[in-house]
Amino acid sequence: MVDAVLAVAAARGVPAVSQASVAAAAQVSPGRVQHYFPTMTDLLGAAFDQINTASSARIRAAVGGDLDAAPPRRVLEVVLTELIPHDEPSRAHLQFRQSFTALALHHEDIATRLRSQYHQLHHRDLAALILRDQQSGLIPSTTAPKTAATSLAALAEGLAYYVLIGAVAAADASAQVLDAVAQLYPSRSDIH
Repeated sequence: MVDAVLAVAAARGVPAVSQASVAAAAQVSPGRVQHYFPTMTDLLGAAFDQINTASSARIRAAVGGDLDAAPPRRVLEVVLTELIPHDEPSRAHLQFRQSFTALALHHEDIATRLRSQYHQLHHRDLAALILRDQQSGLIPSTTAPKTAATSLAALAEGLAYYVLIGAVAAADASAQVLDAVAQLYPSRSDIH
């Protein structure tokens, strides 16, 4: 059923997702959809979780399977460029992600969920990577890891939107994100 949500959203947009449209796409009864997903928030939230799980798997594969063993800079680059649509699966993923995120403007339950996920992404995941390289002497001690993490994620997500609407090419957006990461890493002589 969750795959059906994503299929409907990819074909006609998130506003077209309903229990009836998902039931038709999944070839089940609307009652079955409602049994497992009593509200639209439940239905869309399950799809959002699924695309994030798939994204996490792509990130792990790109860095060799073990995020903790990979160099922090490499993980930063992969995580942030994963937020830029670069092929059809990533385009569908990010279209859904952007649409789901827009729902948070009017649905406090979705906003609460996203605040929690952004807190984890910015403060626990990305900031921790920045801090690891800061402690290794690769990033200046004056860099605020949480602030840098939030800025990098906001840049990537903003550029993703631009790519989705055709205002910026995917390759240019990825290059801008990689350049922003590179700016965290001055030459060794500039750090102190």
